[in-house]
Amino acid sequence: MSGIYIHIPFCKQACYYCNFHFSTSIKKKNEVIAAITKEIEFRKSELENTIIETIYFGGGTPSLLSINEINYIINTVYNNHSVTENPEITLEANPDDLSNEKIIALSKSPINRLSIGIQSFFEYDLKLMNRAHNAEEAKQCLEIAINYFNNISIDLIYGIPDCSNEQWIENINTALSFGIPHISSYALTVEPKTALESFIKKGIIKNVDDEKAQEQFYILKEILEKNQFIHYETSNFGKEGLFSKNNTAYWLGKPYLGIGPSAHSFFGNQRSWNVKNNAKYIKAIQQSTLPFESETLTKTDQYNEIIMTGLRTIWGVSIEKIRNNFGEKYVEYLAQQSKKYTDDGLLIFENGILKTTKKGLFLSDGIASDLFMLNLL
Repeated sequence: MSGIYIHIPFCKQACYYCNFHFSTSIKKKNEVIAAITKEIEFRKSELENTIIETIYFGGGTPSLLSINEINYIINTVYNNHSVTENPEITLEANPDDLSNEKIIALSKSPINRLSIGIQSFFEYDLKLMNRAHNAEEAKQCLEIAINYFNNISIDLIYGIPDCSNEQWIENINTALSFGIPHISSYALTVEPKTALESFIKKGIIKNVDDEKAQEQFYILKEILEKNQFIHYETSNFGKEGLFSKNNTAYWLGKPYLGIGPSAHSFFGNQRSWNVKNNAKYIKAIQQSTLPFESETLTKTDQYNEIIMTGLRTIWGVSIEKIRNNFGEKYVEYLAQQSKKYTDDGLLIFENGILKTTKKGLFLSDGIASDLFMLNLL
């Protein structure tokens, strides 16, 4: 089983914190869509021996596409790949795109899962992040969407300057009031070369408080778990049976094909990434060449990847898998490197699985990087 990720590189406006590849001009939208469908055709041999179980429209803002454009891309996938009977087909969407008419039309399309970028239900937060929607639109789109989709995820951001713990709790409770079965939540991070970084340096916006972000992470975890959400990955909470299949496949190391400018692909020990430039992407596809660079992951790279993804999830890192895939020296190295974290109660060995504890979960990425192997033993 594998998945297809489709990157739609257009947004109405630039969020101050975002460093993903996108353009605020949609002049080349038709050309990009044509190139995306051609790339799907060109690369069909890469997934010919597997069945597609997830199709994920990310970006950018995929909800800027019309229903006909979305259906055209999905039909191209079906015409070139073997797709499972009931695939998870997700569309990332912004609230300002989700009118009553658009939601109804989407519900009649093959899209069966919405991932809505709410980020906050407070006007101040949305303006600080330069989101295209307002707080009322955030609520209105959910009021409509829950009548047409059972599988909805929303994004929320914590650690926003001047967002108190009380306001954060109100954000969470507002989300819960709609009966949403999945929430993805991320700390506001200051990425290089973003407007947010520039504003913080100039003193226009307060810097992010890591201690407050950690507090709000654990507030979120406590409230959602009390409401029958399973914290299955550091940033993701889902009701039983409604985890993101697309993201879960990524964390479990399943192959996926990335289509569109800047999209990444992964197959076993091969990783590739498309050019982050719409014009160059279009030109390459028109010339029947594939605009990507690739690398072969070394044994050590593959080991580090398993550590990084495993420690972020409830499934952890299987010691047996490390032994079978890499050998005893890697098992010994992992035991040695993880000892200080197990002693400090940040990691735990449980039934042959290395996992982060509740105390260590917020720090999982930093812990994982300390367990990485830099040189073959």
